[in-house]
Amino acid sequence: MRVEIWSDIACPWCYIGKARFTKGLAAFAHRDEVEVVFRSFELDPNSPKGTVAPVLEMLAKKYGRTLEEARGMEEHVAASARAEGLTYRTDGRDHGNTFDIHRLLHLAAARGRQEELLDLAYRANFAQERSVFDAEVLVALAVEAGLDEAEARTVLADETAYAAEVRADEREAAELGANAVPFFVLDRRYGISGGQPAEVFTQALEQAWAGREVSEPAAADACDQAGACPAPQA
Repeated sequence: MRVEIWSDIACPWCYIGKARFTKGLAAFAHRDEVEVVFRSFELDPNSPKGTVAPVLEMLAKKYGRTLEEARGMEEHVAASARAEGLTYRTDGRDHGNTFDIHRLLHLAAARGRQEELLDLAYRANFAQERSVFDAEVLVALAVEAGLDEAEARTVLADETAYAAEVRADEREAAELGANAVPFFVLDRRYGISGGQPAEVFTQALEQAWAGREVSEPAAADACDQAGACPAPQA
C-alpha cells in the first residue's frame, strides 16, 4: 500500500498530523508493507522569497487580532502538539516562503532521506531556535539528514532544481481536490484531510488494506490554501 501525504513545513497541523499518522501506522498490522511518500504543498506560495516575518505578527495581521490574542491562538495549537509528545515554541518562530524547503525535500527523496529531512525541518521550525527560511540552516539540516553538503548547496543555488517536481505535486493536489493540508491519499483511492486522531488513521489503513471503502472521517484541523491554521476545535 502507498500513502501519499501532502504537507507544508509552515503548517502546524501537518507537524501534528504526521505524528498522529505515525502512531496510527504503528498500530497497523501490515505497517511494514506501507510505503509513505511526502508531497509538496505551499500554504503561501506568493510570499516573497527572502522575506520573513515573526509568526505572531503574521497571525495578528491575518486575523485582525492583537499580539496577545495571536499568542493565545498559538498556545491552543501548542497544547495539541504537546499532547502528541511534540515540542512546540509559540515565540521566536518565523514565517516565509517554503519553496526552497520543498525543493530540498525532493532532493532528499531522490537520495532516500526524505522523511529524515522532513522530521528535522519540522523540529527546527516548531521546536528549536532555527529558522528554516535561512539557507545555511537548510544546508545544515540537509547534512544532518545524511545528504551531501555540496549537492544541497547546488540545489538551493539553482532555483530550477526540483522546481518542476514541487509544481507537479501541487498540481496533483489540486486535481485531487485538496485545498487544505495535511492531506492523506491511500493507494490513490481514498483521501483523508486534516490532523485526524491516530485511531482514525489506523482504521482507514485497515479498511483500505481490506479493499473496503474508507468511511469519511469527521472534519479535523488543517491549514488551508490561504495559510489559515485554526486553533483546535472545541
